[in-house]
Amino acid sequence: MSDLDLRDLDAFAAIARAKNFRRAALDQHVSVSSLSQRLRNMEERLGVRLLNRTTRSVALTEAGEMLLSRVAPALSDVQDALDRVRGLGDRPSGRLRINAPPPAVDLVLAPMVAPFLRAYPQVDLEIAAESWFVDIVAQGFDAGVRYGEHLALDMIAVALSPPQRYVVVASPDYIARHGKPKHPKDLLDHSCIRVRFGRGTIPDWEFEKAGREIKVSPPAKLILNYPGLAQRAARDGFGFWLTFEGYAREAVASGALVSVLDDWCAPFPGPFLYYPSRRQPPPALAAFIAFVAEWRKRERRDPK
Repeated sequence: MSDLDLRDLDAFAAIARAKNFRRAALDQHVSVSSLSQRLRNMEERLGVRLLNRTTRSVALTEAGEMLLSRVAPALSDVQDALDRVRGLGDRPSGRLRINAPPPAVDLVLAPMVAPFLRAYPQVDLEIAAESWFVDIVAQGFDAGVRYGEHLALDMIAVALSPPQRYVVVASPDYIARHGKPKHPKDLLDHSCIRVRFGRGTIPDWEFEKAGREIKVSPPAKLILNYPGLAQRAARDGFGFWLTFEGYAREAVASGALVSVLDDWCAPFPGPFLYYPSRRQPPPALAAFIAFVAEWRKRERRDPK
């Protein structure tokens, strides 16, 4: 260990997380060339290759995966200790990194960001919107946001929002031309706008009514992973779109979109903020948890 220091390990972990030298260099506030040289020197001193890199990709070797699995939690503990020392001042400070799926970012976290940063000006907040699951400890995040069915048992979870629900919407023009579905299976005879997640999966559309659950996989007129384009396509009459109610609420209220099958769209628990249970949260995360608790109290007092 005498020929390595924490900067070497931190640089390696940053590259491994980002899978990209340029993004890792930005994260480390150094040049790409100096970061690349630090990694080469590290590999030479260890006598083993840690990363396979080409002009287009970076991937961990077996040795790199082994090192990252042991080093990432240790670096997290070091950062936690430093954050705690900073937190001994008058106000919480330091960087807070949160990983969350895009709908949770858009519909739940986005309204909180400005009020939280105004309340805690010494905290630097980073939110990564990703639709696939990540190991928040290995990837250097302080916390993640997920829905209940995807939470690990060794995590502490804090509810971020009231229950949510999906809606199925289409334009008045499309419904005038093709009619309204009366049952979820009727969607199989319609053009639909589908979502492909980051890992390539296209989830079925799930419905529930009086304890009865139905899954359908309707034909896709359009497949995408961006809700802004999906809403535009629905407004333009390309078919039905299943989405979080929050994405379509204003368009439905204005009449630009029409909601159907409402009695089949049951509420479900909103997303949770989660973090490792093996240690106390660092000051910046503790401040955010307390902020969320107050935010939820205000929501319950004024649901609007």
